[in-house]
Amino acid sequence: MVRKRTKEAGPVHPKSVRRQVIRFLRDYEMDVLDVDFEENVSRFLAEMQKGLAGKKSTVEMIPTYLEADADVPVGQRVIVADAGGTNFRAATVIFDEQRRPILENLQLFSMPGIDREVPAEEFFRIMAGYFRDIGNASERLGFCFSYPVEMYPNKDGRLLRFSKEIKAPSVIGQMIGERLNEALQAAGLGRKHIVLLNDTVATLLAGCGYQNRIFGGMIGFILGTGTNCCYIEKNANILKKKDLDLTRSQIINTESGGFGHCHRGKLDIRFDKSTVNPGSQRFEKMISGAYLGALLGFVIRQACKDGLFSRQAAEPLSTLENLTTKEMNEFLEHPYGMGRLAAAVRQGRPEDVQILYGLADRLTERAAKLAALNLSSAALQSGQGTDPTRPICIVAEGTTFYRMKSLKSRVEFYLKDYLENKKGVFTEIVSVDNATLVGAAIAGLTN
Repeated sequence: MVRKRTKEAGPVHPKSVRRQVIRFLRDYEMDVLDVDFEENVSRFLAEMQKGLAGKKSTVEMIPTYLEADADVPVGQRVIVADAGGTNFRAATVIFDEQRRPILENLQLFSMPGIDREVPAEEFFRIMAGYFRDIGNASERLGFCFSYPVEMYPNKDGRLLRFSKEIKAPSVIGQMIGERLNEALQAAGLGRKHIVLLNDTVATLLAGCGYQNRIFGGMIGFILGTGTNCCYIEKNANILKKKDLDLTRSQIINTESGGFGHCHRGKLDIRFDKSTVNPGSQRFEKMISGAYLGALLGFVIRQACKDGLFSRQAAEPLSTLENLTTKEMNEFLEHPYGMGRLAAAVRQGRPEDVQILYGLADRLTERAAKLAALNLSSAALQSGQGTDPTRPICIVAEGTTFYRMKSLKSRVEFYLKDYLENKKGVFTEIVSVDNATLVGAAIAGLTN
């Protein structure tokens, strides 16, 4: 619906502006009110159960063969590594008498294959070289390798694909732990007991023993550039895997960013078609840092076409390209600041600033609601958290989750409103310093 402004129009009351923003978003089914929480949790749970059964599903539900109930040994040093995106971190970790992690010898490197294409042998040789100063510190190595892998019961994994930044195509299909061990032996560092896991799983494990608290369950949640979630599932429910001990449980990596049956608005669908990977990671494109700012830009351009902004503001706003989530958050925090959005919108009328703020704020709240329904689905599927003295510990990581204005508090609101008040399931969100390295240490020491 086009809403043209006139030159004679006077100041608009903030409540009227808010109604305009909501009406515009609801015309395109993009508002937070368009997301029915209960219905979308039901859809999420249905996809999770299909994934566990080995049926076609938009959430992969990958078994990790890692458990989360073992005691962390005190005083034993373990080598840890964190490979993800473009960086590679290596260190050692030891847990003191209070089971607090002590991080030692931390070093930062670049992932091999960033600057140029490298063959598999060179890829693993470079990576092994990163352990030269700490390779003799332990026979155990917890390796947080945050690229899609197919996990095996021996805690090793076969690489399925790299992100676009890494140019090492011949590594795809290789067993990461086994090939790294070959390179470590060739470098004179000896063979290690390597436990492979991804960042979401490592984040969950980092919460084990958090401040000596007793929790009823664990969830790992990432909301940064991308998003993902993992939780603890009974082996008896993992129908797609045979020969599991049905009396035990393990961590399931849901790959929740791919959830494809969540409510999407008309502009979500059109935005998805404009991305480099249309049709994939549909859920991620509505909440994660890689996409949220770009989605706002898409919404702004439609609002300009529909006459929601004055002509003076619409002209500069409609030409803004490559809007980032960082810029979106900068505007939410400083709507009269010096960022691109603030500079463009203040060329119009005072209410234009309010309109832009309303669009960005409503999309942020919708992202929080969607994140909460993801976490609610994992909590309900786990069957834990019904005792308020033993809540489910949600270990959350990611710049979008912690730095996006009001997002974390809104996630907590929706969790309380739905999970606690309606379902009787209790959760607590915690943050753990160096979560991926701490989680990798726990995996390396207890598996």
